[in-house]
Amino acid sequence: MAHKKRPVSPHLQVYKWGLHMALSTFQRLTGLFLGLGTVFIAWWLIAIAMGPDAYQQVQVCMSSWIGRLVLFAFTFSLMLHMCNGIRHLFWDAGIGFDLQVTARANYIVIISAVTLTLLAWVVAYGLV
Repeated sequence: MAHKKRPVSPHLQVYKWGLHMALSTFQRLTGLFLGLGTVFIAWWLIAIAMGPDAYQQVQVCMSSWIGRLVLFAFTFSLMLHMCNGIRHLFWDAGIGFDLQVTARANYIVIISAVTLTLLAWVVAYGLV
């Protein structure tokens, strides 16, 4: 049987990277990071169930600068994933496929995610 020459899908390097491609990539990465972050949530919940000593150990770890950085990244991932997911819900409804609307929505997603992340941390620290 002779092999037919079939078209090969172009590699990502031939495309011009834009904000829409970056957000698409970040949607997948934040989903992965949120999945990994559930390990920390489970660790925290298990520590609560194990008693005050185990809970104190988790609190010490999470209140370190590395722990807070991980929690901040987790919060930002959650907000970016949520905001981008809302945009995908609009797309599922057939709304927002115009190039200008899509370009504007890219910035709205990023600004909303940053704002919601900062708001969550301000509320969590009782600064409001």
